[in-house]
Amino acid sequence: MKKAKLIYEGKAKKLYETDDPDRLIIEFKDEAASLDGRKKGVFKDKGIVNNKMSEYIFKYLESYHIPTHFEQTISDREMVVKRLEMIPIEVIVRNIATGSLCTKYGCKEGEDLRYPIIELYLKNDELNDPMMNEYHAAAFGLATPEEMQTIERYATKINALLKSFFIRRKVRLVDFKLEFGRFHGELMLGDEISPDTCRFWDLETGEELDKDRFRKDLGKVEEAYKEMLRRVLKL
Repeated sequence: MKKAKLIYEGKAKKLYETDDPDRLIIEFKDEAASLDGRKKGVFKDKGIVNNKMSEYIFKYLESYHIPTHFEQTISDREMVVKRLEMIPIEVIVRNIATGSLCTKYGCKEGEDLRYPIIELYLKNDELNDPMMNEYHAAAFGLATPEEMQTIERYATKINALLKSFFIRRKVRLVDFKLEFGRFHGELMLGDEISPDTCRFWDLETGEELDKDRFRKDLGKVEEAYKEMLRRVLKL
């Protein structure tokens, strides 16, 4: 498969067209950004970690009948994916109280939630990604009520699968982001599953093993990403 035109470059990924109109190549970058891009950094092999971890987890989820856009990896930093018509909604699943949840609702930092919380946000940088619900999605023509039911069902199942997956690797899955799209009418999980899109805490020490190390200036970002890949692959 041949890499063709660059069609998108974001904070952490590049997207290329290929000689197959239904397939794209994702290239994972070593760059990181936070605070709406005002804070930037580069971390050696971050792109490799995110590519390999996403590959492993997409395959794991597909083994439990979660359809994903993943097709194959073609290098340490690149994977071929189905070209989805992305739904501009970020799905956040929360298992442990931290970050904005504590700021907004006054809950105790680090507290296990009685039930997982699913939040929806409109993907729009100019509007600062406002919180929304399934009624907004239908009213704005972003997704049908039936699609939103499927998305929430997939998110709930993915959460259950990944919580168990990471506990076996001595990691607490605090919260994470999912994105979905359509491939010839079928809903599929897209984007990535990595320390860029998840919060991971060591089960015993509580050490943060994700992008928060960069956001909070905790240091050892590269080490944390590589440790998460080691645990995922059980190396």
